[in-house]
Amino acid sequence: MKLLSVNVGLPREIEWRGKIVRTSIFKSPVSGQVRVAQLNLEGDRQSDLSVHGGIDKAVYAYPSEHYPFWRQELPGIDLPSGAFGENFTTEGLLEKTVRIGDSVRIGSAEFVVTQPRMPCFKLGIRFNRPDIVKRFLQSGRTGFYFAVLREGEVTAGDSIEFVKQDEHAVTIADIVSLYGRDATNQDLLRRVSELPSLPKSWQDYFRTRLWNPDD
Repeated sequence: MKLLSVNVGLPREIEWRGKIVRTSIFKSPVSGQVRVAQLNLEGDRQSDLSVHGGIDKAVYAYPSEHYPFWRQELPGIDLPSGAFGENFTTEGLLEKTVRIGDSVRIGSAEFVVTQPRMPCFKLGIRFNRPDIVKRFLQSGRTGFYFAVLREGEVTAGDSIEFVKQDEHAVTIADIVSLYGRDATNQDLLRRVSELPSLPKSWQDYFRTRLWNPDD
């Protein structure tokens, strides 16, 4: 498993449908060591802190394995590393195998997997096509967020090593499936609503979908 690219970007204002929107979705690869702090990477900032960023969404990772799919889906669109707004473009970490609560070491920093990425309208801004938001979620190729367990430095090319794999065995793909398709799986809903490594907002959301939440 490997960190292929480290991508950062600062907030910028662009015009979208007659309005000025502030966004940090435009990321570019950087070389050399990059400092990892608790809330973001050196040279990177989130724009709307009400929905982006924070301890549970400090770093966004996206699997490089998904890029060939999107190049077929979006012909003629340039897709360099960081195109989906990710900080880390990775190799070997996929939604079907990465678990909520898994911790990994990259460079001298350590991270824990917290949740999938739920796309907002700014992904549509990035590609100049609003339909990409729905297509992104339906594809299941969402990527995932890290919280920072230990600050440090990372460099493109660093290996990614598991420190711990969470014993509850709930994957990113499980969460995305529950959110979008598998809404009646009460057993999984109950497990997820009590998952200690999942942010409380997600636990609360899934708990509202239990038929008998207090049983």
